[in-house]
Amino acid sequence: MRVDIITLFPELFVPFVQAGVTRRAYESGQLAVKTWNPRDYAEGNYKRVDDRPFGGGPGMVMLAQPLAACLAAVRAESGLDRQQAPLVYFSPVGEVLNQSLVQRSGQTAGVVLLCGRYEGIDQRFIDAHVDAHISLGDFVLSGGEIAAMAWLDALARLQPGVLHDEQSHLQDSFTPALSGLLDCPHFTRPEVWQDQSVPEALLSGHHAQIAAWRRQQSLTLSADKRPDLLEKARAAGQLSRADEQLLAQKPKA
Repeated sequence: MRVDIITLFPELFVPFVQAGVTRRAYESGQLAVKTWNPRDYAEGNYKRVDDRPFGGGPGMVMLAQPLAACLAAVRAESGLDRQQAPLVYFSPVGEVLNQSLVQRSGQTAGVVLLCGRYEGIDQRFIDAHVDAHISLGDFVLSGGEIAAMAWLDALARLQPGVLHDEQSHLQDSFTPALSGLLDCPHFTRPEVWQDQSVPEALLSGHHAQIAAWRRQQSLTLSADKRPDLLEKARAAGQLSRADEQLLAQKPKA
């Protein structure tokens, strides 16, 4: 999949694609990432990419023309139109990023990520070119770069060969394997740490018992911390009678 990123700060992405386990997705070419700076397509000696907002007020607004010229260059080089590579703009009006959205947005041949700055982008460019909006949540960032990195990281770990265990991401929180619920707690050696023991079920070697313990923990943790996820799964018919019985039971340590 080709990922083109329009950003005024392309240098922020250099260490991001070179570090961590997800770098394998970029090194292998499964995600081909290229950054584009709209300042390179700005007009005049000063290469301005922003100006004061009409109507007054604080801050600056990114100009439409440099962004349009930059996007045209992206389309020309990639050969992908907006159906093949939609333009995604990270903004507060967007759909909140979640696992399902990451999986859906990774099904096209490419994607163009637009990272805004300042007070925002001229609405005329948004109306003409943006195909989807994505938000990280109800808070404000200085720009869309962090949001783009979050999207990239979530997508990269889904690519084959990126994680050591191919089944790892299938058991993550919010995945279909967990009915969209939270993952269960995890433990490793030693068996006793600061007088706290690993739950007996995980030491039993009994696969069915371990699976039941993990499912119950996932259910009860979701009920406690994210009841909205539990109700969503219940409404979608993703909770079985056995799940309801596990919820009714007191979790065993």
